[in-house]
Amino acid sequence: MSPSARSRVALQYALMFIGTGVSLPYAGLWMRSQGLSGAEIGVILAVPMLARLVTGPAIAVWADGFRYRRTPIALLAAMSALAYGTAGLVDGFAAWAVTWFIAATGVAAIIPLTDVLNLRLSRKEGFAFAVPRGFGSAAFFVTNIVVGFIVRATGAEVVIIGVTLACAGIALAAWRMLPPEPVHDGAPVLGWDRFRGMGRLLKNPVVVTAILAIGLVQAAHGFYYGFSAILWRAQGVEADMTGLLWAFAVVVEISFMWVIDPWRRRRGIGPWPILMIASGAAVVRWAFMSASPPLWALWPLQALHALSFAANFLAGVEVIEKLVPRDSQTAAQTLNSMLSAGVLMGLATLASGPLYDAFGAGGYLAMTGMAAVSLLANLLLRPVLSRTA
Repeated sequence: MSPSARSRVALQYALMFIGTGVSLPYAGLWMRSQGLSGAEIGVILAVPMLARLVTGPAIAVWADGFRYRRTPIALLAAMSALAYGTAGLVDGFAAWAVTWFIAATGVAAIIPLTDVLNLRLSRKEGFAFAVPRGFGSAAFFVTNIVVGFIVRATGAEVVIIGVTLACAGIALAAWRMLPPEPVHDGAPVLGWDRFRGMGRLLKNPVVVTAILAIGLVQAAHGFYYGFSAILWRAQGVEADMTGLLWAFAVVVEISFMWVIDPWRRRRGIGPWPILMIASGAAVVRWAFMSASPPLWALWPLQALHALSFAANFLAGVEVIEKLVPRDSQTAAQTLNSMLSAGVLMGLATLASGPLYDAFGAGGYLAMTGMAAVSLLANLLLRPVLSRTA
């Protein structure tokens, strides 16, 4: 792949995570400004994630029916832009739930499709998967800061405007700029065969254990994503400082992706110890966050994002690659995303609303427990991963 094509993949990640940088930290603030309760916010955020048990495989099969990988990415982004824009025009819980469901479903599907594209190209050309992905984190970092200042100056309405424009940009860039990477090397795989392939993966206890270990750490971010901005505002932390805190977490995430992860691969350090470190860091991070720490203590806790998110994500992608055959890579990565960032994250987010209403910051303790279970699951993976190293 030429450098210009690789740069276009990195640009696509950047545009995707501009949208995520608007919605993840600030969607709760926008919904709160519309008068929704914590439980209602939790439902709206969680339902699209839970529905990925169905929408994930369905969209994956649909996407495999196209000639090029960029086509379904562009169509999904356009759908999301339209749905987010509509959410800003309607009123009422039911209308917001429907429009947010459509938009969030489209955005969530774009990420694994792009990850598969990046994995395929990185294997062919020998570059690190983490490098293009890191440009997305860099865009997320800048967006956190900028949107935080804008929200403080203008109010939360800018959130829905920003995410709508971001999705429109993703659609345009995918359509006009992404490399025309074919979906299939040979004859297309029939949709039902793909469903059966996912079923075989779900019957593999080692693969399921790995996905649970990865997914529990990812899902333990659910309370943080939905309610950290609201909790910090109640402590007197303004929106612009919230943006800086989120941005700092992403700076250390980028450092891990661009420096530490390539270094550990050169040293031959496998993914299992990284998964263990990530789970342990998540336990520490959420346990301390449950105590509503002062502003100065939030900075080192945010630094742990490099481990609780980036390390877990990158090691997880590598683990899935090691555990499944080459012809099942796309199905396995889709399944990993569907269960980790979908069902498990959805359950965590759904529980986060009532936890916030009942316990405030104490809701982080439930996330601590999820990370602790991940530690146990990772211990079960060690014998298997040592044989595949």
